[in-house]
Amino acid sequence: MSETVQNEDNLGAVLFQVQEDLKQLKCALENITVNERGETLDIQALDAAIGKTERSLRKHADDYLKTVSKQLLVLPRIQDLQKKKQIPKWKPDLESIQDVCPQREAIPGASPGEKHKSALTKRTSHNPAHPNNRAVMHQTFGISLPDVHKRKTNKARPDEILTGPVVSPLVTKSRRGLAKPEEDVGTVPNTNVLQMAKQHEAASFHSREDSLSPKTGRISVMSRCHKQLKSETEPGPSCTTIDREWTPTCVKAPPPSASSNSMEHRGMMPGTNGLIPISPHNLPLGGPVNTNEYDFTILMGRTNSKAGDFRHFKQSFSLCWSTVVDALEALEKLLRHFAVPLARVSGQRLVELGHVWESGWLQGPLKSGFLSVLENREEVLVLLSRPGQRYKGEGGIEAAAVHIQSCWRRYLARTAFLRHCRRRWAADTITVSWLMLTQKRHVRKALQARRSRQLENFHGRAKHLAANWKRIQSSKRTIIHIPSLGYSQSQRMNLRGYDILQNIQISRLCDIRDENVDVIYVCPRLLRDDILHYYTRLLECGGASTSSARRFVILTPEAIDYFPTHNLCLSTLLKYSPRTLKRIKHLIQGKQAYIVGGVAHADDLAVADELGVPILASEPAIARLHSTKSGGRRIFSGAEVDVSPGRGDIYTLNQLHETLAGLMAQNIDVHRWLFKMDSEYGGSGTAYCDTRHLSCYNWALQECHRYGPELWKKSEWIQESVHLRYLNEVPGWLARHARPAKTSCYRNWACFLKTFLKQGGVVEAYPPSELVSCLTVDLLLDPGGEVTMLSCGDQLQGSCQLEAIGSTVPQTSVNPETLQSISMRVGRACLQRLIVGYVSVDLATFLNRNTGEQKVWAIDLDLAYSDQLAMTQMLLMMTGGTLNCSTGCLEVPMPIEGKCSKPQHAAKPSVVNRYAVIGSHLFHSNLSMLYHDVFLMVCNSHGIGFNNQGKHGTVFAIYDSSERCTIGMITVSEDLQGALVTFARNLSVIHQEISPSKMQGETNFKELIKNIEDVVQMTVRNRMRAVEDEPAA
Repeated sequence: MSETVQNEDNLGAVLFQVQEDLKQLKCALENITVNERGETLDIQALDAAIGKTERSLRKHADDYLKTVSKQLLVLPRIQDLQKKKQIPKWKPDLESIQDVCPQREAIPGASPGEKHKSALTKRTSHNPAHPNNRAVMHQTFGISLPDVHKRKTNKARPDEILTGPVVSPLVTKSRRGLAKPEEDVGTVPNTNVLQMAKQHEAASFHSREDSLSPKTGRISVMSRCHKQLKSETEPGPSCTTIDREWTPTCVKAPPPSASSNSMEHRGMMPGTNGLIPISPHNLPLGGPVNTNEYDFTILMGRTNSKAGDFRHFKQSFSLCWSTVVDALEALEKLLRHFAVPLARVSGQRLVELGHVWESGWLQGPLKSGFLSVLENREEVLVLLSRPGQRYKGEGGIEAAAVHIQSCWRRYLARTAFLRHCRRRWAADTITVSWLMLTQKRHVRKALQARRSRQLENFHGRAKHLAANWKRIQSSKRTIIHIPSLGYSQSQRMNLRGYDILQNIQISRLCDIRDENVDVIYVCPRLLRDDILHYYTRLLECGGASTSSARRFVILTPEAIDYFPTHNLCLSTLLKYSPRTLKRIKHLIQGKQAYIVGGVAHADDLAVADELGVPILASEPAIARLHSTKSGGRRIFSGAEVDVSPGRGDIYTLNQLHETLAGLMAQNIDVHRWLFKMDSEYGGSGTAYCDTRHLSCYNWALQECHRYGPELWKKSEWIQESVHLRYLNEVPGWLARHARPAKTSCYRNWACFLKTFLKQGGVVEAYPPSELVSCLTVDLLLDPGGEVTMLSCGDQLQGSCQLEAIGSTVPQTSVNPETLQSISMRVGRACLQRLIVGYVSVDLATFLNRNTGEQKVWAIDLDLAYSDQLAMTQMLLMMTGGTLNCSTGCLEVPMPIEGKCSKPQHAAKPSVVNRYAVIGSHLFHSNLSMLYHDVFLMVCNSHGIGFNNQGKHGTVFAIYDSSERCTIGMITVSEDLQGALVTFARNLSVIHQEISPSKMQGETNFKELIKNIEDVVQMTVRNRMRAVEDEPAA
């Protein structure tokens, strides 16, 4: 404060001296007179006065600016500026100075001089090294700082070289303008301490890269800057230090000029926000830096304030102690809480942490931040990481209690929250379930209403079709063929090549052999042009007109691209194909049309209702009821035809065992029993078991022979002992010896039995004969109530004796009259149950061992358009003949070769009989290696083809363009043996052409060839027997 007053007095003295000099100059000018004689005037006095004034002004201005330039620019706090409206200004007594300036208007606000004076005061208050900083801080902010001018300075060691700045003694001027020394040289303030204060004050404004936490990202830069400043302020020799051994020479430096001060303000050190000027006074001092100089020790969380190391640290950083004490107290508190016995603190890092904390960059430092200031941080960290250490220190019991209470409250809150979440989840689940249930009810009601409407429309159109059937059959009509297999979802997903199975009946196109029929065939696969071209030529060669290509259309639903792997039936795909439905509507517009489907499905009604046409089939619900194995047995029983011994509608294991034991006791002569699922298709749901594996079977035969066959069947009490014996052995017998017919569908009896009991099924006897022939009869139950036989043929079986992959047409196993009688009775029984459309009946014939009489059993009933009927349509198309099932003949008209000169009785008959072998499921994996055109060329090179003139030869049915593994084939010959041999030869040639020796492939050709050879041998024996019987007759 004294220096500030002296500076103010110097400024007043300067102004007063200027006033006195100006007065003397004025008096001197008045006394000057011009010599009348023209002599030269003496102006030495004027020059001397002006020069003296200039020198005095320059000197005191330089002193004043030098004092001002030592201030540190620091922004004041906003709250202090708000409280303090006006900075006090120094106002010298200027009344004695004459106002020599012209009068100006009063300018509102502070004058430039006042603003400059206010800035100087701020800079002085924010510069800790300024001599007047302590007085200004006390006067302006009420802060009493320690008097660092009286602190002892460090003694310089004699072996160090003095590289510090040259310091000039501070001088003052009295009001009279006399210069005198202010104080003794020994009382000059220690510039090292002042520079250190500058460094710590400036360090709070610098950044650092390595931070203690995410909020202290600027500490590394500050640390590096602080280290640099520390080297500058390291205690060393100074001109103000008096030593007995070595005394440096002080050189007085001239005061800096105004221009040099301005350069000092412009040249600041980079990276310090321009707050530390680059001047010779700020240059670093040489010599090593002692980083452990300010370390001190904390024992049991408390600092000994009387310890020498701590006092040295506190004295060194007294100017910024307010920022260090908070961090120190927090560190002590942390150490007391964890009962740390000894901690060695790095004072320098503690100061850095305090500045970071005070600046707001670190809000509540973490443990890692406090540990960074410790020299033994590893030992302290291990102690702090020890479980339960917190509760051994100060307030440990209270902290433990608080922790226990918080854990318990957290447990209670967590439990309550979880209970609330469970209840909330349960409420949400109930709500969603209720909404879903309500939505399902609405959807179910809507679907039921729609299906009821579709069913009503179906019945109405069916009545119209029945009333006008004869007229429709004799007029122009369009038949929409949809060969859909409406099996259950589980069956559809387990069927291999399901879409190809639906397309096996592509031979329905041959219905156009009737001139009044147009065919719209819905195909489950996209066919390429080669197949379309093949069938077009095939129909033209079969006798259709040249315009036949315009009488059939093959459409593929677009939904097959949407559901490529779902194995949906064709009716469902067509239901979700609006473009295909629209095109069908356009094709049948204004025409008589009806739908011929396949296996009935509920979506058949939706398609028929969308197209507005009737279906030549029974209601899907009725068809599902009677198309099962149990339903077929009920129809056969109602038709009073012979059926195999057995029983249906079996759903439990006990029922199966009791039923099987009773049937076996009644039919001792049956050697094999069959187990068929109700939804069985193609032998996939069939299993068998032979009675020869029963240990008591021979004993049962002896019992039967003792009583006789007639008495055995009539008396149940005789069978009681055998029945009980069978009942005990049947469970183990089935478990050990029962086998599925197709292991590709069911691996063992356990898997088969599980599905069997789930779906229900029948148990029936296999014909008790070594030679058993199976045949299939196709019937048409028209809506008018008439039954028509469309096809009949003996089955050709493959590897599985219960699966038919072909047939011989016409059948030769049963008397045609007997066959027609059975067919008519079954047809009428179906009509009584409202079954209309196409029906297929499977029969088995064999010779009774005891009587030698032929027996015919009805074994299966399918309410669908059969594959045999579709292939028969192609056969009739190619031969141009008719199949007379009542006589068992395939009559083919022969073309007349011209006029004949021979008598009429020697002319060839116009109609001849032909025999055909049909194979609809011929599979060979190597067929995929050949395109259809190449395959037909290979067959043609081996003479495999059809002779249109003689009406004999071979015709192929092609099903798909991509896989090409399954085909159909028809061979026609004059006799049955020739047709069978031709069929077997064709299969052998095809197999040899497409199967290298090392790649035979997967096929059913071999089993079918073997079966055909057996049939041929049996045919030859029957013919030889017939020849032998003729002479005897």
